This record gives sequence, structure tokens and C-alpha cells, in this order.
Amino acid sequence: MFFRVIPKREIPDLVRGLAHEFEVVGPVAKGESFVFAPLTDPSELRLDYDTTLLPAKQWFFPASETLMRFRVADNAVVDDSVDVTPRVLFGLHPCDVNSLLLMDNVFLGDDPDPYYKARRDNTLIVGLSCMPTDTCFCDAWGTDETHWGFDIFLSEIGDDYYASIRSVKGAEVVDRYVTGREVTEEDTAAFQARTASFKAAFASDIDTSQLPVLLDAKYDSGIWAELGDLCLSCGACSMVCPTCHCFDVHDELEADQTHGTRVRTWDSCMFRDFAEVAHGNFREVRAARVRYRYYHKQWGYLSRFERVLCVGCGRCTRACKAHIDPPRVVRALQTGVVDR
Repeated sequence: MFFRVIPKREIPDLVRGLAHEFEVVGPVAKGESFVFAPLTDPSELRLDYDTTLLPAKQWFFPASETLMRFRVADNAVVDDSVDVTPRVLFGLHPCDVNSLLLMDNVFLGDDPDPYYKARRDNTLIVGLSCMPTDTCFCDAWGTDETHWGFDIFLSEIGDDYYASIRSVKGAEVVDRYVTGREVTEEDTAAFQARTASFKAAFASDIDTSQLPVLLDAKYDSGIWAELGDLCLSCGACSMVCPTCHCFDVHDELEADQTHGTRVRTWDSCMFRDFAEVAHGNFREVRAARVRYRYYHKQWGYLSRFERVLCVGCGRCTRACKAHIDPPRVVRALQTGVVDR
């Protein structure tokens, strides 16, 4: 990894240059919120955004995608190609960069998902520093910073960005589209000061000590019934989560009944019918579904990959109408009392 200082005024030039080679996706305003969307002009890019409604995973693992087209008569696959657009995701905060690394463990393991992999292999990641809002708790999981998973990472230092460049492609586009300059000791000091102010700005204070032990010890705790009574089973938490990856697969026949498509769509363990199988539903009640969600994220994934499946982005905090989120659940585990 090496470093450059890039003036903020040159970011539009970088975006225009990238647009010659890639589809450039970045944070843009949508009403009072922000979304990741393709840019038609650098002026649309909002690097002052807090967070987006939906996470970056949608560009690798779409909410709905066709896996293949088949012929009904003999069940032959007639098209299973992946339509991949070379793309840049510009302006991902550290939590979202980390979320993709967690998703990689799922989709790029021993049997890689070809659809996810094709998009991942054809996407350049430009990360961006941020300041926490009152719903952020990425510091609780150590996802408030990242040292890999990006090609370029831009840390704000006054009128410039302190650019960490990790890949050959990242270096190529920086050299090609911006002037930049060498890093000085003053730049590094400014970077350190910016990092310190970021660390000091978190409003949340979540005690995650011995959390796996508490989850095991409190599997039958009454807090799950209390949280289940509050839960609406709407699945909003899963839809906005950058690391939820459950999906359903179904076939759709075309009008002439001779061909069909196999479609993959996002699903959620919070939906009642998610656990419906031939002999019945093994998570019939909402309390069981809430409990499963947290055991999977904070214990099941941890037991396999030594990381929890949460990056503390706060999207579920904003989306949940019942106000069930990891800080509240962790406090309940620690104290035995669900906040009211």
C-alpha cells in the first residue's frame, strides 16, 4: 500500500475519468436520504452523506436476479451467463467495505457463487472516511476502520484527501486522472488528528464483552419473548442489512409455457414462512425468529469465521419500527432487562 494526497477539487476529474472505463456508482441524494446509484455527472456525488438507505451488497447480490433460462421440454439450461458491467463503487464508508469482506466469506468460499464472484471481480472499490452519527456503532465490532478490501481509500484532511492506494488498478487510475502529490509529515499528522476525532465522536457505548458466552447462557431467557412481542416480522432489518444474505430461489414460466427462468430473490429469517418445511414451521413464534437472527449474527457466523456478522452501520436501527437493534439486544443480554 502507498499513499498520495489528492485535492478535493480533483475528485470530479477522477469521477469523469473513471466513467470512461466503468459505470460509476456513488452516494446521491434521494429526498432527505441517500442511496447508492449510478452517476450521470460528478456533481451528483454526495461525499458528505451519513449513510445510505440500502447497502452496497445490492451491486453484488441483487434483490432479484435471473440465474438461468431453461427449456421446459427437456429441462435443458439454455442460458446461464452472468451480465456483468465493469463498475466502480465510489465513497463506501469503512463499515460497508468491511461488510463486503464478510459477504465474501459466504459467497467466495470453497464453492464460490459465480454470479457474486463475477461482479466482485469486475468492481473497483473507493472507500471514504466518515464521522459517526447517533445510530452508528461500528466501533463495537472493530469495523470503524479497514486496511484491505478497497482499491483506494480517501480520508478527509481539510481541503484534501489522504489517499491510501492498495491495488495496482487503484494506482493506475489515480496516476491517470488526478495530479496528487507525495505525502508529507504534516499530512500524516493531519490524518492522525482526523482519526482521533473520529474515534472520539461515537455516541454509543456497547459492552460486547463475553457476548458469545451470554448468548449460550441466555438461550432460554425471557428477553426473547419480550423482543418477540415487539417484533413486527416485517423483515426491514434484513433488507437494509449489509451482511444479511438469505435468499429464495423459484422458477417462473414464460407465457408460452415452453421456457422459464430461475430467479433468486432476497429472503429474511424474520418472515414467518422462512422456516416453513414439509412437517411444519420450526420457528413458528416471533421470539424464536428474533433469537435466531441474533444467534446467527453474533455467534453462528463468529464460530466459523471469527468475526460477528454485523458492521454497526445502524441501518437496522433506522429501519426497525419496533426499535429492535443490536445495541438494545446486547444491553438486554448484559442486564436481563429489555429497554422500554
